Amino acid sequence: MAKVAFIGLGVMGYPMAGYLKSRGGHDVTVYNRTAAKAEKWAAEHGGSHAATPAAAAEGCDFVFACVGNDDDLRSVTTGPDGAFHGMKKGAIFIDNTTASAEVARELYEAAKAKGCSFLDAPVSGGQAGAENGALTVMVGGDADTFEAARPAIECFAKMVGHMGPAGAGQLTKMVNQICIAGLVQGLSEAIHFAKKADLDVAKVIEVISKGAAQSWQMENRWQTMRDDKFDFGFAVDWMRKDLGICLKTANETGARLPVTALVDQFYAEVQAMGGNRWDTSSLIARLQNAGK
Repeated sequence: MAKVAFIGLGVMGYPMAGYLKSRGGHDVTVYNRTAAKAEKWAAEHGGSHAATPAAAAEGCDFVFACVGNDDDLRSVTTGPDGAFHGMKKGAIFIDNTTASAEVARELYEAAKAKGCSFLDAPVSGGQAGAENGALTVMVGGDADTFEAARPAIECFAKMVGHMGPAGAGQLTKMVNQICIAGLVQGLSEAIHFAKKADLDVAKVIEVISKGAAQSWQMENRWQTMRDDKFDFGFAVDWMRKDLGICLKTANETGARLPVTALVDQFYAEVQAMGGNRWDTSSLIARLQNAGK
């Protein structure tokens, strides 16, 4: 059993912290910007809560975070009352936020200067993966730090991979989001086409999902997409944030992402339709509303 802190109790962090307690048996202290949610978590899981990230991190072996973006991450680490001010020497900070590789490298160096370690460890699998303790975690940082933290990370994961030095976890998450963007647009067009052609979408999916077109998105989202239901997971606002990171990094590295750039603009159209909090499968909505 380790002493663990978890910072950020959103739709992902809340269950992830829970698995560190229930599956890992760790002594978990949580911090959340909205204190009531931290209090609720502590009452539900039998852990404790703290008033600041620094207080949550004090004396901990591992400090996890899952917050919104680069600025949020800087705030809960190096900002006033940030976790880095409370961490003991030798402690490991594990960041599950989807952020830039740049901030991962920055915080890796900042942690190192304080005698601590840092891993960028973004996750994939969405809200369902977090709630089921079955996330995929892609990790950047030193190999020995990764091995030390791996048992704790595995509390909420089905797959944990060390991808390389600091920033490599975030770069791998970008690859993941690039793949998803193209897949969801393709699936949206396919279901839209099937409906316009008066095909039975259920029968179509039953057949093609056993062939080369099969994907997680198809298996898990075709029915809700057909039925225009978009309250199932990762929000459009967050996807646009992620794709913005991908496109900025592509510009810096010289990578060409024409489809990703196009799908990003399609998501902007979904936002203009009022779909900011719809899940990413809502790309189909812009096709079905075209011309209306």
